[in-house]
Amino acid sequence: MPQNDKTGKPKAAKIRERDLVRGSLPEHFKALAIPAGIGMLFNTLYNVVDTFFAGMISTDAQAGLSVSFTVFFILIAFGIGLGQGISALVGTAIGAKNQPENHKNPDHSFPPKDIAAQGLSFATLFSGVLCVAGYYAIPHLLDLLGVYNGYRTLAHDYLMLILFAAPAFMIAFAANGILSAQGDTVTNRNALIGGFVANCLLNPLFIFGAFGIPGLGFDGLAISTVIIEWFVAFYLLSHALKSRAMAQTKLSCFTPHLKIIKDTVAQGAPASLNFLTITIGVFVIQYFLQPFGATAVAAYGIALRIEQLILLPGLGLTIVLLPIIAQNHGAKELDRVRYAFWWCVLTGIGMMLIGALLLLIGGKFLLGLFTQDPDVISVGFDYLLLAAPMLPAYLTLFAMMSFFQGIKRPIWTVWIGIYRQIFASAGFATLFIYVLNWGAWGVWAAVFTAVWSGLLLSTIILLIVARKNIQGLGGPGILRL
Repeated sequence: MPQNDKTGKPKAAKIRERDLVRGSLPEHFKALAIPAGIGMLFNTLYNVVDTFFAGMISTDAQAGLSVSFTVFFILIAFGIGLGQGISALVGTAIGAKNQPENHKNPDHSFPPKDIAAQGLSFATLFSGVLCVAGYYAIPHLLDLLGVYNGYRTLAHDYLMLILFAAPAFMIAFAANGILSAQGDTVTNRNALIGGFVANCLLNPLFIFGAFGIPGLGFDGLAISTVIIEWFVAFYLLSHALKSRAMAQTKLSCFTPHLKIIKDTVAQGAPASLNFLTITIGVFVIQYFLQPFGATAVAAYGIALRIEQLILLPGLGLTIVLLPIIAQNHGAKELDRVRYAFWWCVLTGIGMMLIGALLLLIGGKFLLGLFTQDPDVISVGFDYLLLAAPMLPAYLTLFAMMSFFQGIKRPIWTVWIGIYRQIFASAGFATLFIYVLNWGAWGVWAAVFTAVWSGLLLSTIILLIVARKNIQGLGGPGILRL
């Protein structure tokens, strides 16, 4: 619960939640996206720190980390999907709370606190299932990636250790979903900044050893992450329990309720499946890169981190688009839904054009910060040359995914993901590598073609779904109204 001053009113400085149904939408975007973007920056920098220290060990260590992240993203996909599902449901319930006929709508039959509590309970139970499944699945997933060379052992041991952080990841994503649904992106920002600082200190401590702690080498990266993620989970959970959405929550609210769990799974599963298709897509890319050796795999891992850094400002916008759309859709403020979507897309594209220029001008310099291997730099820059014009497409795709989640039609994100990440990536890679003999360039070209063709498909689906669910999406001209 927010603290009160002497008059009994909440202290404004302590309240991080926002009513997204009222007030200026651009102001809401700025208030939410800046902390979200900063948080994502430090989250990406967290991974960059891992990549940097892995590079201090060897190129094989960097390749092992790159492959490990591909498998590890499966866990992240479940967490992100659950968090987004909880955020959409809680946000819609918050937005609908003032609707006179709310009690007649089965979608809004549960208060935010019950949905939030059930989300946390489900996250805890589901994480146990993921731990058991991961223990048995990791060797087979590495087989699917075609990893049989020197860095397989590194990747396997890293992933086995990371399983100890699985419950922490799931709880953290669920708690952040509750907070973001209320317009609070500051708490997660603080958690991610703290995690980054801790990673900078713990990585060298556990990798090289100090203060009586023996050096663990590559395994030290995993140990550091496990410790940090548990602290992050407890921090986010404590704030979620004190938030307005969970005010007056009792222990009985955490007892499994099949209807709420079903709604949570129905909303979260498509989002998880969408992110799993991203994982599968990276699997596909990693598979087609294997014949080109550790150099290509390491180059892709480093270039992907750089691409993520450039994407961060735009991603901050698309992440906060979800709670904004969810609250306003729940409140039936459809014009605000349309305005929010177009403002996010146009502003984000402008940011991504600047980012594309940065990649083209400074790509080799950025790659050189992570490796001194000239071959890795050369291959990585080849990817960045095509990544630059993909940035606006990525931004638009992410905005569309947030739109589908916000209006509670997440299943479309799955079908779009299946096409883009699996069929398009594998099909175009086969064509460019084995038919046209483009070598490693064929892999990068396949990613480029899959992204832009996926955007075309997404646009068609978006227009159809918007017409059916919110009487059309309008156009950019709505921003002048």
